[in-house]
Amino acid sequence: MKTRYGAFAVLSLLMGLGVASSGHAEVEMTIARTLTLQETPVDSALSAGGKYIFVLTDKGKVLVYTPDGRLHDTLPVDKSVDSIKAGPRPEILILVSSKKKTVQVAVLEFLQEINVAGSPVKGAAHAPVSIVLFTDFQCPYCAKIVPVLNQVLEKNKGKTKLVFKNFPLNTHQFARKAAAAALAAGKQGKFWEFHDRLFQNYNRLNDQLIQEQAQQLGLDLQKFEKDLNDPHIQQTINQDYQDGIKAGVRGTPTVYVNGALLRNTNPEGFQAAFDKELEKRGKK
Repeated sequence: MKTRYGAFAVLSLLMGLGVASSGHAEVEMTIARTLTLQETPVDSALSAGGKYIFVLTDKGKVLVYTPDGRLHDTLPVDKSVDSIKAGPRPEILILVSSKKKTVQVAVLEFLQEINVAGSPVKGAAHAPVSIVLFTDFQCPYCAKIVPVLNQVLEKNKGKTKLVFKNFPLNTHQFARKAAAAALAAGKQGKFWEFHDRLFQNYNRLNDQLIQEQAQQLGLDLQKFEKDLNDPHIQQTINQDYQDGIKAGVRGTPTVYVNGALLRNTNPEGFQAAFDKELEKRGKK
């Protein structure tokens, strides 16, 4: 036999459980940011992680804002799109058209402006394609990507350059010291040679190994030691790390090709991204 509860009976039950007897709960609201548009907003969505605010307008555009209210970009969409939803990742946006009865999954490509001033560079200085690498000298995956990068540079000689950025992870206790050592070697023109030796020994880095490599490369050891403890080098590493955080780096290695995050870091993935950039510039 089924029992039906009326509204009063349900309320009485909740009160008996103490749910309704806890008093009135207050909710306060603060408007953190107001975006003033030139067009009429139709819908909006917040990207996964809250890094971007998407606003669909009545003119067939999606306005991309940063949380601080800055207009990051404007994306044209079909004017039939009347609803948008955020996907499971920041670069995924769902476009819904009730008129056309369609749902589209749009993959966005956010181009990052990365500070590379003073960073070590390998390859043609004015190459049309720039590979920016955030890496960690104790990371096994970073060590594995070194020969892939060398292969890409060799195959596309004169058309691409590699820019090195430090991103030492907290879980790797010697990564920062190794980064400082490579930059100190760079002051004697031996950054990339020291870089290669560190990655060849990524799983056994220590103070003794660093000294051995400096000696084998014929570095001025007194100058090397002084530079190793130079506060400016520590500032450089800190700046690299902050640049990585700003660009959205979460782990290593993280690669950007002309500002676009590269997800497929095997030789084929690099070449596809490289060819795409050359086609954009009509230089393939």
